[in-house]
Amino acid sequence: MSSPAQPTAAAQLRQRLRPWAQFFSLSTFSLPISLSDTTYRINQNLRFFFPNYTLLVLLVLFLSLIYHPLSLIIFLVIFAGWLFLYFSRNPDDPLIILNFEISDKIVLGLLGLVTLVALIFAKVWLNVVVSVVIGVVIVCLHGALRAPEEDLESPYGSLLSDVTSPSGDYTMV
Repeated sequence: MSSPAQPTAAAQLRQRLRPWAQFFSLSTFSLPISLSDTTYRINQNLRFFFPNYTLLVLLVLFLSLIYHPLSLIIFLVIFAGWLFLYFSRNPDDPLIILNFEISDKIVLGLLGLVTLVALIFAKVWLNVVVSVVIGVVIVCLHGALRAPEEDLESPYGSLLSDVTSPSGDYTMV
């Protein structure tokens, strides 16, 4: 009797990331028509492509550290932590440490904090701040210019109805 093989870290990463062809599909890019459309697009794309955006910001941070070898080594160790604690885990399986269940949001926050603190103590804080700002600008530009997927679930759930009449299904009293 053989047990099912555990997926490797690379396989888990591929499952969690959206396809890069979908991420960079030029047919989905267009200018938003208003500020509210821009914020809606950024919100929806952040929800849909969050792992891709996280990896993109980490890549910008990595490239900014090319000329700082000690910081680059520290970053590679922390990046290994990102791979094993965030990207390679199944999002449905929580991280359990000492019988405590730790949600993905807490893992993400702690990994981000550890990354920033380690690189700031490596005396490249200005480099880190500039690279994170550049990464956030890239993420916001992509999120604003990419039209979101139509089949995404609304964050407002059942509060919104599909009724075309502004008065809804109300009856006159």
